[in-house]
Amino acid sequence: MFAIGKQYHFETSMVVNAPIEKVYEQASSSKKFNEWNPWMDLDPNLKLTYSGTQGQPGDEYCWQGNDDVGQGCHVIIALVPNQKIATKMMFKKPFESDATSDIMLTNEGSATKVTWSMDCELDYPMNLMKLMMDSQMEDSYGKGLKKLKELVEK
Repeated sequence: MFAIGKQYHFETSMVVNAPIEKVYEQASSSKKFNEWNPWMDLDPNLKLTYSGTQGQPGDEYCWQGNDDVGQGCHVIIALVPNQKIATKMMFKKPFESDATSDIMLTNEGSATKVTWSMDCELDYPMNLMKLMMDSQMEDSYGKGLKKLKELVEK
């Protein structure tokens, strides 16, 4: 028998044909992030509240939606201009959990490589979901990165 640990890490990347500064601007504030956040499309009646200063640590949005999106908050905890956006997500419904997520930016010639990651700890029995989460995360994060690419390549 094998053991399934509690730690979960996921990351995916995409190269966008835009300068790093333009990508950073689109990723470093909650309101701009939500223009390409893949979960915004899951509930047309999603309620959002924003607090803090946009584009600064403490920039936060909280959401309340249908069963597909649940309820929680997402806050920027650290910014390294044109390199990294670090966030924390606090999920309240359908279950309580926390996760961290980073968006890392690196130059690829005149383009920008965007790497989006998430880390969390899943207690039993939720940790059994790890076996299926990668494909769901790739689908969601992939949709988001594709939207980001479309926005910044305009």
